[in-house]
Amino acid sequence: MSRPISRRTSLSLAIGGIAALSLAACSDPGEGSGAGQDAPASWPASTDKLDGVELTLWAAQSSAAIPEKVAAAFEEATGATVSIVTIPDPYEQGVQTKVATGDVPDLAMWQPTASQLLALGAKERLQPLDGAPWEKATQDSVLAAGGTLDGTRYAAFISAPSIMGVWYNKQVFATHGASVPTSFEQLLTLARDLKSKGVTPFYEMGGEWWASQWAVQVQLAEAAKDGLWDRVNANEDQFTGKDIQGAIDTYNSMIEEGLFNSDIKTGTFDQQAKAVLSGEAAMAIQVTSLLGNMAAQADTATLDSTIGFFPISASGTLATSIPDQTNAVVAFKSGDAKREEAARQFLTYWLSEGYADFIKDQNTVSIIKDVQTPDTVPAALVESNKALDSSVGSMQSLAIANPDLAKNLGDMIAGTKTAAQVGQETQAQFAQLAKAMGAKGF
Repeated sequence: MSRPISRRTSLSLAIGGIAALSLAACSDPGEGSGAGQDAPASWPASTDKLDGVELTLWAAQSSAAIPEKVAAAFEEATGATVSIVTIPDPYEQGVQTKVATGDVPDLAMWQPTASQLLALGAKERLQPLDGAPWEKATQDSVLAAGGTLDGTRYAAFISAPSIMGVWYNKQVFATHGASVPTSFEQLLTLARDLKSKGVTPFYEMGGEWWASQWAVQVQLAEAAKDGLWDRVNANEDQFTGKDIQGAIDTYNSMIEEGLFNSDIKTGTFDQQAKAVLSGEAAMAIQVTSLLGNMAAQADTATLDSTIGFFPISASGTLATSIPDQTNAVVAFKSGDAKREEAARQFLTYWLSEGYADFIKDQNTVSIIKDVQTPDTVPAALVESNKALDSSVGSMQSLAIANPDLAKNLGDMIAGTKTAAQVGQETQAQFAQLAKAMGAKGF
């Protein structure tokens, strides 16, 4: 299951990372069979012998265990050695710093969004993965959720992208005769009704602010589908505009109205999971990682009888997808043709021979068309995955840079920023990042 997305690093570090990678990419375009090519030279069979070949895979603390068993199986099948190296948090910044100095692995777990691929210098540093044998076998909705930059695929999905939406306690809904809402306004009406009955409508983890952005982002789904982030990327719209600032204002009004837990300023991710699972709170606006947290506290039967999921958006039920670094893998141009080919072979093995055992071990939904999802996967996770079919990308997926929206919203929860200041400061940060990467209009 998907783990929590790591907190945003500071703006100065982010700008520094972008500048360093841009400079390194310009001064050293890379060598070897993979450098500068439009497509890999070949896609070897998944179990071709690789005796003596050593691969390194970088992962975050939250994802280091994910590839362990499939890597061991690949080693046994091919004779290769796969070393999994944990890069300390903040993972993204650590990886970018290493890559900028020329220190690259063969593979890495990586968030397959346009902004994060740009931050890694994908065009110069990563192997293009177009034409991979697993590409046609992967669900179309998953491929559409990310992994590409300017039409070239640079990331292989290994699991379903996270979905933003509402995770709710079915028993609380049943007790109070609540129906699943079909718009954000209906969601607010439901929340007010539950509050009038003495129920805490939503639990927000304001003490760990990385999730504060989901309640804002779900409100932007229709606007995103209509090109919101394209306009923001071109500086034709801003975080202070009617769509984004309006969503921030609505979220702030929900807090002021008391629709969240009374300890919102100190609430944690673990407390959020416990609150929804126990019925202490009726709902949480979150990504898929919340179910993973609840799954660590309850068995599948309990989850199926207790926890439900529904997508929500401003005027309907359009889901918002946000793949994170636990969902995908990239392959680097190492300059060693044999290792580059072996890295591609490992991805092929992972998403073919090794995939059924992998998703059984992870207890997650299958993204490969001819591999069945295990019966042990919670129904709510299956439901959230179905929402991918009609989803739209998040800010992380569609914006060219990711400012500290979550951190600024966390400050708003803490009372140190107003809703207006959140929009203003986030826009200023976005403009700085966009300018640093040479985006037009900034």
